[in-house]
Amino acid sequence: MTVRTTLARRRTAIIGTALAVLMLAGNLPATAGGVTSTIPVGSDPRGVAFTPDGSTAYVTNMHSDTVSVISVASGTVAATIPVGTGPRAVAFTPDGSTAYVTNWNSNTVSVISVASGTVTSTIPALVDPFGVAFTPDGSKAYVTNAGPDTVSVIDVASATVTATIPVGLSPVGVAFTPDGATAYVTNADSNTVSVIAVASGTVTSTIPLEAIPWGVAVSPDGSTAYVTNFDAGTVAVIAVASGTVTSTIPAGPNPNAVAFTPDGSTAYVTNIYFGTVTVIDVASGIIASTIPVGPDPENVAFTPDGSTAYVTNSGGRPGFDMVWVIDVNATPPVFTAKTPPTKATMRAAYSYTFTATGDPAPTFYVSSGALPAG
Repeated sequence: MTVRTTLARRRTAIIGTALAVLMLAGNLPATAGGVTSTIPVGSDPRGVAFTPDGSTAYVTNMHSDTVSVISVASGTVAATIPVGTGPRAVAFTPDGSTAYVTNWNSNTVSVISVASGTVTSTIPALVDPFGVAFTPDGSKAYVTNAGPDTVSVIDVASATVTATIPVGLSPVGVAFTPDGATAYVTNADSNTVSVIAVASGTVTSTIPLEAIPWGVAVSPDGSTAYVTNFDAGTVAVIAVASGTVTSTIPAGPNPNAVAFTPDGSTAYVTNIYFGTVTVIDVASGIIASTIPVGPDPENVAFTPDGSTAYVTNSGGRPGFDMVWVIDVNATPPVFTAKTPPTKATMRAAYSYTFTATGDPAPTFYVSSGALPAG
């Protein structure tokens, strides 16, 4: 299977009704978080990243060949930046001055000046560029090339490719340890993770995983890496010190992206075929809750203060091209009324009031059928 085949499969999602969403959320623990709003963006949103100051988010729109610039304060698109064709991933330099966008179809990286909101240069010599990440010191960027099975090393000062590192088959995700010494690259078609020593630019070890490792994130303390196994429906927990898988966490169907909260206590995993986000408690390694979102949740990122998460929904269908905004600390809906009676008398008046609490306040919808008049 090639990475393109895997991508082509990601067009079907199970879309729950609004009532089903509420009923499910009502059974979640109080740490679940909840969707507070949605932000319409361009066609087929994929990548998402926040500026280090948390004021702005960039979202790549793969079918629009643009980047939506979102004002976090207002929750609206403040500007749209044209980039290359098929933009996928986006990342900011640690100082927040520059953003890199990988353009899958034009085999380039667009370099964006955050201050001006314009593309200042384009980096060529890439093939099927997919993921992108910066070293913590901001001197280098790693870009995964899914076609030739390599990682391009970009010197940020000159905006040029200075080295190419062979890795496994169809590399997609990339993440650095906080000290900048090591990079982890997921290889979707060889079911492995390549561990790269940044100083030497070489692969020092290869970690076998379950089917189709995709997203990768390193915990803020640098002790652990989480990798989503797309076909296996799991998240692999890797100890950075030993370079071994220490446990596997069952996630939702087809987990795609993963991100840690800034304090490292929680990880969010997008389940692309099921329209949900799995919330993992890092200390216990168990699923704390599940948050319903829109169809085809692709990527997830947190604001630097950890209060909010943005989830891109890559449905590529009218009405579904948006970002779902999650209040990380929200209290999910909980039914407070007693269970309704199971019997009623024919031709006799009958009433029952559903009540629920939550933050934000829950809303009830009739998903099918109709209520009687009055």
